[in-house]
Amino acid sequence: MSHIWKQAHPWLEGLVAYDPGKPIEETARELGLEPDEIIKVASNENPLGPSPKAVEAMKEAAEGVHIYPDGGGYRLRTAIAETMGLSRENIVLGNGSNEIIELIGHGFLNPGDNVIAAEHAFVVYKLMATLFGAETIEIPDPGFVHDLEAMAAAITPKTKKVFIANPNNPTGTMVDEEAIDRFMERVPDHVMVIFDEAYHEFLHNPPNTLRYVKEGRNVVIMRTFSKIQGLAGLRIGYGITTPEIANVLQKCRQPFNTNSIAQAGAIAGLLDLEHQQRTRDLNDEGLKFLQSSFDEMGLEYVPSVANFVLVKVGDGDAVFDAMLKKGVIIRAMRGYKLPEWVRISIGTQEQNERSIATLKEVLGQA
Repeated sequence: MSHIWKQAHPWLEGLVAYDPGKPIEETARELGLEPDEIIKVASNENPLGPSPKAVEAMKEAAEGVHIYPDGGGYRLRTAIAETMGLSRENIVLGNGSNEIIELIGHGFLNPGDNVIAAEHAFVVYKLMATLFGAETIEIPDPGFVHDLEAMAAAITPKTKKVFIANPNNPTGTMVDEEAIDRFMERVPDHVMVIFDEAYHEFLHNPPNTLRYVKEGRNVVIMRTFSKIQGLAGLRIGYGITTPEIANVLQKCRQPFNTNSIAQAGAIAGLLDLEHQQRTRDLNDEGLKFLQSSFDEMGLEYVPSVANFVLVKVGDGDAVFDAMLKKGVIIRAMRGYKLPEWVRISIGTQEQNERSIATLKEVLGQA
């Protein structure tokens, strides 16, 4: 097989593919359990599921899947833009917000460029940069919070992009508006700043990054329907940016990159503010419960503003395996250079209680 590397891009040889959270069906097969005996609190999914209105819209859209989707995503892009006081030309749809990262790479990255990210940020930034032959400069994040001063200081003439995940996955921390403003004052024009705001809707007082788009800055904001909207299985997200940058990204995407069922579900979910509020309320309660349980157990954790908590358990892989055998799927963090930690997503109250009870059993605290 090795001869193929004479033809393939050399920078891909050492690339490790993204390792997703373990699926329920696979776990059920391996353990000989029924799928409904297993809970998955590994991938920051919405425990309430999608909006009932989104489900209805998807069922209707299923009747028309013999027709190609709207390649321009006219209705969905318009609906998103209207919620933000922007125009359709500011919005680019992606097959998940992950695809927006890839489109930016296609449009703006060359081999030899570098991108800057926090040390414990979402692994896909580095993965995508490597895909395009760019180097990732990882900046230490004391207390698991992005150090924007250090990230600004690391910018060189070769830097094309800086990724700011806010709130950050897997740490659940965020940087406030004041820190972002100071950072943006220092960023030179040749650098694109990407704000990954997948968990934005869980925040009660989110920083206003949209104003940088409205000011015409070299900025892309990424958001998704996978989290608070509960539409992770549809793979639908979007980028918010200037019409000029959006024009470049539109040229880089596949003609029908978001399917018709996803577009229909996303429009209905976007407009169902009540479902989003129910999810936020459930999440607030779940966060309190998980964090107070960790306090009682004497476990170190990172206080979170998202829908998951990073907690230190000793041997993350061993705890993951032991909880898996009891039908509770969490996320081990070795891939994030945090082998002593696991990440647990907020579930329903029943799921949260089972997660904590199982963790206590595994740690010998039952």
